[in-house]
Amino acid sequence: MLGGLGGYIIYIALLMIIPIWAQSKVKKTYKKYSKKATSSQMTGAEVARKILNDNGISDVNIEVTKGVLSDHYDPRKKVLRLSKDIYYGQSMASSAIAAHEVGHAIQDAQDYAFLRFRHALVPVASFGSKMSFFLIFAGIIFTMPNMLLFGIIFMSAAVLFQLVTLPVEFDASNRAMGQLVSTGVIRNNEERETKKVLNAAALTYVAAAMVALAELIRFVLIYTASSE
Repeated sequence: MLGGLGGYIIYIALLMIIPIWAQSKVKKTYKKYSKKATSSQMTGAEVARKILNDNGISDVNIEVTKGVLSDHYDPRKKVLRLSKDIYYGQSMASSAIAAHEVGHAIQDAQDYAFLRFRHALVPVASFGSKMSFFLIFAGIIFTMPNMLLFGIIFMSAAVLFQLVTLPVEFDASNRAMGQLVSTGVIRNNEERETKKVLNAAALTYVAAAMVALAELIRFVLIYTASSE
């Protein structure tokens, strides 16, 4: 009993530690490279506009948005939103993050399959994440395996969304590196340091996917045990 409880505590601790560690890594890397200017001294907004222009994308607007590291591309409104520090910053971090978000705009323009699939999953994943825990815990508390199974099915949609997000984000980062080099925004040793920013950002998505998948597996094991 103690071993089982101890294992459960370790499991819960890992679920908490992994995301915190990933976020800490991102913030530390961002803080370091937000102080190092690129040789081109272009702002994040200038980098974004140059890459968009070089790829023949003229229907995407660039806006400043509130928050820190709140940068994102909105495919519905064709808007690239950059946080203030990224929009006006001339650092390696600003260039890397701006280029990454433009990578999503390029994916959108080129009809990238995984991006389309992720967009299609949004309503299903959103509904699934809201309903899954209610059904799962109700199924466990009231010993109703069928309700637990429905909860697992709903959760699977949310987990699938997390997993599909990985290739989308990795591809956007690869596109960002290629564009930053080809446009001359970064040069020589700046490539290695810029890649560290992109890799750190990717950790948050990997951590989220790992946690989501681990949770799903745990509930599947609970369902299997309850059905025996």
